[in-house]
Parts: sequence; C-alpha cells; structure tokens
Amino acid sequence: MEINAAVTESLAGKFIFQKLELDSPKTGEIKIKLVATGVCHTDAVARDLGLTPFPVVLGHEGAGIVEALGPGVTGLKIGDHVVMSFAHCGHCENCLTGHPTVCRTFNDLNFGGKMEDQTSRIHHSGKDVSNFFGQSSFSNYAIVHERNAVKVDQDVDIALLGPLGCGIQTGAGTVLNRLKPEFATSIAIYGCGAVGLSAIMAAKIANCKHIIAVDVHDSRLELAKELGATHSLNGKKVDVLQEIKSITGGGTHYAVETTGAPSVVKQCLNALRPLGTTAIVGVTPEMKIDVHNDLMAEGKSMIGVIEGDSVPRVFIPQLIDYFKAGKFPFDKLIKFYDFKNIEQAFEDSKSGKTIKPVLRI
Repeated sequence: MEINAAVTESLAGKFIFQKLELDSPKTGEIKIKLVATGVCHTDAVARDLGLTPFPVVLGHEGAGIVEALGPGVTGLKIGDHVVMSFAHCGHCENCLTGHPTVCRTFNDLNFGGKMEDQTSRIHHSGKDVSNFFGQSSFSNYAIVHERNAVKVDQDVDIALLGPLGCGIQTGAGTVLNRLKPEFATSIAIYGCGAVGLSAIMAAKIANCKHIIAVDVHDSRLELAKELGATHSLNGKKVDVLQEIKSITGGGTHYAVETTGAPSVVKQCLNALRPLGTTAIVGVTPEMKIDVHNDLMAEGKSMIGVIEGDSVPRVFIPQLIDYFKAGKFPFDKLIKFYDFKNIEQAFEDSKSGKTIKPVLRI
C-alpha cells in the first residue's frame, strides 16, 4: 500500500515527505495506522550521527490502531489501540529472563535498518528504505512485530501514549525497575527533560524522601517541583555538590544522569553517599574518572540502563494505570505538533522550548 512518511536521506539531512510503498505484515507482524508519535533525542542522534543506514524513516514512539494482522498473530486484534516500543528477539537469554532492553540482537534489530527476517517492509521506487526501532513511526502506517506492540486501554487518548514507548519508560523504569529505591531514601535527577522528569514522577511514586532536580533552566525546575521534586538546583547558580550534601546529610542514595555531559556525570558520582548508585541513561562520550576516589573508595556503583530495563508489555500498562490515578501526569510534558511541522518539533526539542513534542499524524 502507499503511505506518507518523513524520510531522512542523508547524514543530518532534512525530513522529506515522500510517498512510499509498505508491504503487508508477515508472520507475527501487524499493520498499525498511526495516530501520533513522539519526537525523541534518539531520533536526532540517529539522524545526525548516522546510527542507521540511509535513507530511513525514523520515529520510535508511535501509537495507533491495529488495522491488519499477519499470519500467526494471536495476542492482538483489529481495532486494538497499541503503543509501539523497541524491537527485541524474544528468545535470547536476556529476553527470556525479563531483560529485553539488552536483547543480544538489540542493536541489529533497532538500528540495522531491516526487520527480524533481514528484509525490508518499506520501499521507494523499487529500492529499500531502512526501518528504525522495528517501527519507523514517522509515517501514517507502520509494520511492527506483535511482541513490540503494547495493547493499551481505549479510554485514554491514544495520541498521548506514544512517548511511553521510549523516553518516558526510560526515566520511570530506571527508577522503578532498576534502582528500586527503598522507602525514605534520597535521589538526585540530573537533567529535567522528558526522561528526567519521568524519573522524578517515578521517585515520588516510590516514596523517596529527598527528590532533587538538577538543571540549568528555571522553567524546567519549576515543573520538576510540580511533578514531585522536593528540591530544585540550578547548576549555573549554586554549588550543586555542596547543596546536595547539605540537603541529604552526606549525599544521595541514588542518582539518575540523563544529560550525557561528562562534568555532570562526575558531579553525580561525587554527590553520592558511600554505597550510593548512579544510573547513566544519557548518551555520554568518552571521559575520564578517578576510579579509586570517584567510585571504589566509597563502595559506589555506576550502572548503565537502557529503556528503563522495562518489559514494555508489562510496564507501559502500569504507567497508564498510574496516569489514570493522577499519580503519573506525564501529559504535562507534552506539546502537540502537526506532522507537517516535524522540523519545528525537532528544533523546539533541541532548544528546550518543548520538553516532549508529539506529532499528530
């Protein structure tokens, strides 16, 4: 069938709207009519650093309605509302033990440009167009494997839900699934974008005593306080390390680092108390740390977390339940854009004007 998609043809290239051909779903796959899709930093990184072959249809926070089923699909039916999340094989050791975010073929399935059978579903003038994250949601239709589609309640606006598939589940899951803070402990969140603010909401759900938001934009810090932060620190105006140690009586038990800035990574390590743990979720370049003084000498831990260590088909419905109960108001992060304004959405995300842009398809 013919679809309308925003195509990226080259490194750091502009989005070009094109009519493409989409194959029918194969075994285990479904066809989804997109309603909306989030704009995520990972899309920009893939475009600007060439993480996937060009030309490509990016987008990986899609939400929509099931329109067709391929052979062998049993868990979904036509008309179901679904959120699309990352691709994973479903049968390696990590997938089978509840850690599909570190699927052994994660990079190939999400960034390799092909579906699991190593063929393409999207074509232009007889040539293959790369798939992204097993979905390519910058389009009005997508083919996705049923294991990567999460059935969601139809009483919640489906247009809101796409960002749960990546950015929001990353922040919330890092706290609730991986760090699992104990009652009345302290946590610092570095960077108050969509991932960081989601982590703050999760820390409130976990009943952390001190939830410290760190950013350099007062507007984001104000929203962080509204969403559950007990303290907010502007890194341009205060000594963050000194303030955190004063607030917590020696440092935080936990930290979530979302910025990817080496200086902030060092800061979050130094602001931990002995035996503290920091989770790194930002895309961080090569950097140096003093392993003895920054880490080992006080028994600290630094861990990497992908996609919040989530099982999307379990975790996303849980987040929606918290949203419906008024305990996870992620809708406050979202601003809608028409699909045709995709370039503006990316620019507003980059500048910080919009925390989580969502494209209405």
